[in-house]
Parts: sequence; structure tokens; C-alpha cells
Amino acid sequence: MINLLIADDHVSIVDATKLLLENDPEITVIGTAHDGKELLENIKHRNPDIILSDISMPRMNGIEMCKTIKKTHPKIKVIFFSMFEHDDAINDAIKAGASGYLLKRRPLEEIRKAIIEVSRGKSYFDKNIAVEEIYTKADIKPKLSPTERVILKLIAQGKQSSEIAEIRHTAVGTIIKHRKNMIQKLGLKGKGELMRYALSVHKHYN
Repeated sequence: MINLLIADDHVSIVDATKLLLENDPEITVIGTAHDGKELLENIKHRNPDIILSDISMPRMNGIEMCKTIKKTHPKIKVIFFSMFEHDDAINDAIKAGASGYLLKRRPLEEIRKAIIEVSRGKSYFDKNIAVEEIYTKADIKPKLSPTERVILKLIAQGKQSSEIAEIRHTAVGTIIKHRKNMIQKLGLKGKGELMRYALSVHKHYN
């Protein structure tokens, strides 16, 4: 069971999300808060796996709250559910350690999908967010292994899995597994997005 805490100063959003997940077989809402400080107090008495939070809140905004949580409780995952879709807000969320970012104009049902994906160790970003461009602008290096970084460079050079396997003196299946791992770590949606990401950021992997 996934334990969820919700933080949003809009009571209607909190109530609607609780109603959505009320009888969910995989997710339990274990608490709610209306600002960042109240949520941090909740964490002292509860053990959430994931936090669903707005960014703009009184007393302590979501970004500062997320930074604090990642320092004190690094295993807790944070998903932002926000009306802000400009790059600065998304950059700040990623830098703070968020695992997901959804826009509030999305159907509430997508919240559940994001929670499930993040609980499985994946990232989840709104389909209108160009994740690879955001990472580039934020100058962020996701936690890829040294081997994955080399393979990413080769992907950016247009190499196929068989060619990379030959260069790396390894099995094709191993390269395919590395590709899948990178797609998961980066929160991408397939080989096409991995190629675009590689082309946009491979210069950072020296």
C-alpha cells in the first residue's frame, strides 16, 4: 500500500483528490496539509511514501518544503500538482528533488497514474513538459552510471544497439537493458525521447 500525504491550500483540490482515492486498492491518503510547514509537522507523526503538493502555498511554498524533505527524509518522493507551467517553476521543482510534475488542468485521474509510476521508482512529468529540454536548461545531470553516460553519448552519435554492443564488447541484450534503465531514470517515454534527450544533453557528459 502506498501512503500518500497531500499538501494544497485549496480545500477543493484536497477534497477532490481524497474522494478520487477513497476506495483505491493501492493508495491510502494518510494525511493532508494546507501549507508546507503543516506538512512537515505531519511527517513527524506519519510515514508517507509519496507527497502530492502544490507549489504556491502560504508559510512555506512547495519548493522549500521539497528541499527540506529531501534532506531529512530522502526516501520520500514528491510529486507537484501545480498551475505553473513555465520553465522556471519546473526547473526549481526538479532541482528541489521532485519525482513528478503535473499541471492542474489535467484530469484528476492522472494523479493516480503519477503516484503509481513514482512509487515504482520512475519519474512522471506532464505530457506537455519537454523533460529533456528542462534538464538541459537546468544543467542537471540525472544519476546515470558511468557506463550509461558512455552509451548515451553513443546514442547521440546515432549508433544502434548492435553497434554500441560491438564498441563496448558486450551483448546486445545488455545495451538494450541499459537503454531501458536510462528511459526509466530520466522519466522518458521510449527510444525516440531517449534519442532526443541524448542529442540535447550529451555535451554535459564529458
